[in-house]
Amino acid sequence: MKVLKYKSSDPAVYLLEQILFKLGYSIYISNYFGKDTDNAVKDFQQKNDLVVDGIVGVKTWSKLLSIERELFNNTDKLLSEKDLINFAQKFEIELATVKAINEIESNGKGFLLSGKAKILFEGHVFWRELVKRDIDPAPYVNENTKHVLYKKWTKKYYVGGEGEYNRLRIAATLEANAAFYESAHAATSWGTFQIMGYHYKSLGYPSITAFVEAMQTHEREHLKAFGKFLEVNNLIGYLKNHQWEAFSRAYNGPSFKRNQYDKQLKLLYFKYKNINLR
Repeated sequence: MKVLKYKSSDPAVYLLEQILFKLGYSIYISNYFGKDTDNAVKDFQQKNDLVVDGIVGVKTWSKLLSIERELFNNTDKLLSEKDLINFAQKFEIELATVKAINEIESNGKGFLLSGKAKILFEGHVFWRELVKRDIDPAPYVNENTKHVLYKKWTKKYYVGGEGEYNRLRIAATLEANAAFYESAHAATSWGTFQIMGYHYKSLGYPSITAFVEAMQTHEREHLKAFGKFLEVNNLIGYLKNHQWEAFSRAYNGPSFKRNQYDKQLKLLYFKYKNINLR
């Protein structure tokens, strides 16, 4: 395992924070090793007779993994090399391109330690989905719901990991009404490639429930939904022709430049291209 410490940014941090969360630490789960994680690691080290330095090296990882045995469950839901090869052949895209996208999007893996698909709930999209169903969201906003229902995008209510399922549950049950369930699940991004639920119909799923159920089964279903998304939105040509910026803008919107998504994708493509040529 990678050595991690304060200010590290890596998919392994997401795994570390999931484990700490399951052990009872209140932390924000992401790829970034923030001060909350630093404090949690030091507390864990103190309670387990380890050197208290905040550095997650071999010894701290060993102790964490020996305690969190569930880490090794649900490994039958992961993508294989054959899955990526099949995808590349089906859409006539270079395997190096497929692997680059998989790495940049998967963020480690598409499932949480519990076996549930990785999700992110978007309160501003929930607002929008309710409006689409002729429901005025404003009367439902109060101190207990403001973290799941708001008009403009903000990331301040993100909690990551399992905590996102709690936000989803609260939103879906604001009213005993199918419209709230559908709106909440449509306002959530799902799985390895974080496909928003509201795309379910254009991707060929008969209902939001069918889409969600598929996302809970295997990363292969995540890849299948991603392929449908590429087809429906005419993005495959960009990938075939290595038009990284055009693909990144179409897939992520104007914010892609802030994260240098196109540059990361290009670098990963050449990494896998070189590996395949060896």
